[in-house]
Amino acid sequence: MKPSIPKGTRDFGPQEMARRNYIFNTIRQVYELYGFQQIETPAMETLQTLMGKYGEEGDKLLFKVLNSGDCLAKVTDEELQERNTLHLAAKMCEKGLRYDLTVPFARYVVMHREELQMPFKRYQVQPVWRADRPQKGRYREFYQFDGDVVGSDSLLNEVELMQIVDTVFTRFGVRVQIKINNRKILSGIAEVIGAADKIVDITVAIDKLDKIGIDNVNAELREDGLTEEQIEKLQPIILLEGTNDEKLNTIADVLKNSETGLKGVQELRYILNMLSGNGQSSMVNGQCSMVNVQCSMVNELQLDLTLARGLNYYTGAIFEVKALDVQIGSITGGGRYDNLTGIFGMPGLSGVGISFGVDRIYDVLNQLDAYPKDAVTSTKLLFINFGEQETAYCLPIAAMARQAGIRTEMFPDSAKMKKQMAYANAKHIPFVALAGDNEIAAGKVTLKNMETGEQQLLSPDELVAALNG
Repeated sequence: MKPSIPKGTRDFGPQEMARRNYIFNTIRQVYELYGFQQIETPAMETLQTLMGKYGEEGDKLLFKVLNSGDCLAKVTDEELQERNTLHLAAKMCEKGLRYDLTVPFARYVVMHREELQMPFKRYQVQPVWRADRPQKGRYREFYQFDGDVVGSDSLLNEVELMQIVDTVFTRFGVRVQIKINNRKILSGIAEVIGAADKIVDITVAIDKLDKIGIDNVNAELREDGLTEEQIEKLQPIILLEGTNDEKLNTIADVLKNSETGLKGVQELRYILNMLSGNGQSSMVNGQCSMVNVQCSMVNELQLDLTLARGLNYYTGAIFEVKALDVQIGSITGGGRYDNLTGIFGMPGLSGVGISFGVDRIYDVLNQLDAYPKDAVTSTKLLFINFGEQETAYCLPIAAMARQAGIRTEMFPDSAKMKKQMAYANAKHIPFVALAGDNEIAAGKVTLKNMETGEQQLLSPDELVAALNG
């Protein structure tokens, strides 16, 4: 039988892993610039931890794990004959694979709250699983790279997270559009049109505007019980255009009778002003006066009132990032979730976070061929193996090269030169070192540049200097 892997999962070979590690390392370095620390949580969580945190649609996408041993021990014959899968799963499964990294992080904070210094800034890169239908850019197993801050209500956290997103994609060389909204504004909209109890239905529907179009969104709103008058009131809000300031001014007028909605407008205005440089007294002509470093965003930050984020736990600012030069879904998203830890018995702890979709970023960088050459090159120097005597001479030189930080291999077998050179070419190794009788007698090696064909006779010190120069 031919081996295979489950649909929606992928193998990653050495070249893919080099590229993925470039992504991981770039994001990690930026997080650490802002004082974030790394944690990890188990692949499995209890279903009690996971269920009810992602909305009804999210609960359906949880991978559930059968209880070890006799998983049918608590199930009667009558229940088996009824074939009620949801009921059976509740009795046969106590654990599930994590759906995202945010809910496990909230559980971690509650369990370890006595050890944590607040505000606590964490980053985490691990795989998550969703029982979704696999398609381009959507996988059942994929990595997320999250950063969260808990224990602070300050909107400066939102500002810094947007700066982190901007810095990461600038380092990748990927042009993006960063969309921002606020769930309080969406709640205010539901309130002023007289459908406050429909906020979840409204946000889930309008979140699909880009995918299904305005007519289908309106049809979904009708199915959710909104009246034609309420749907009509939503149209100018959903299709609002103009600059960020113009949108904020318009929506502030629409929400003038909603305290919650105006609070959302105020929060967004602060974030946008700080990121544009308008909120900092130390700004001079768009630059930080003391160090002459540009403080505003490199990538476009757009207020988008159709952005809702499907997850129910967001309560304030929400973010989503789209690549401008590649057709693919959201590659980063997040927001503030003031009430999340309250679900685990720790009310009043505010949190805000973002999640980088590593697999989608990987696809974007592949399509744009945006990897730096040195990021995907593994071995830099290969020593050719001519036999035991030559190998004994080369091993100390190879060790010296490694101590100098040069990625170095010694071919293990004294195979034909053609085979060893083919190995170097297949692995894109840029330099090959050769040492025969003449080189050994002179205490040197011949260094060959595999791209140009140029050869140099060098001492070990000169070899290291040439490769590190």
